[in-house]
Amino acid sequence: MIELVGHLLDFGMVVLLWLVQLVIYPSFLKVRNDALRDWHRVYTFRVGFIIIPMLFGQLGMWIYKCVQMPTTVNWIGLALLGVCWILTFLVSVPLHQQVERGEGSEAVLQKLVWTNWPRTICWTIIFAVGLFG
Repeated sequence: MIELVGHLLDFGMVVLLWLVQLVIYPSFLKVRNDALRDWHRVYTFRVGFIIIPMLFGQLGMWIYKCVQMPTTVNWIGLALLGVCWILTFLVSVPLHQQVERGEGSEAVLQKLVWTNWPRTICWTIIFAVGLFG
């Protein structure tokens, strides 16, 4: 049962990241600059109710797997998750903060889209590692 929860969290993050990558972040480029700040504030507040529990749930599951079954595959999964967290908090969050401050130029939004590719790919690999590893 606990393994299924882990797979569901990993899959949920994959679906969420691909949605963000292909739909949500590119749509920011379509929102008028004067409305972007307000919409972004609403978006980040609402999506936080989904992302935050999934982030911490996934982290907890990978830590649990490494403690209970310290295999190389599990450690790789946890390490990849660490990479995702680092990219999130050192790259994506500062870009979101710029948008939040009303500095959501096209260049900032394009950077948000392009710098999200490594996270999207990394979370996809985490799902595969967890499922097939």
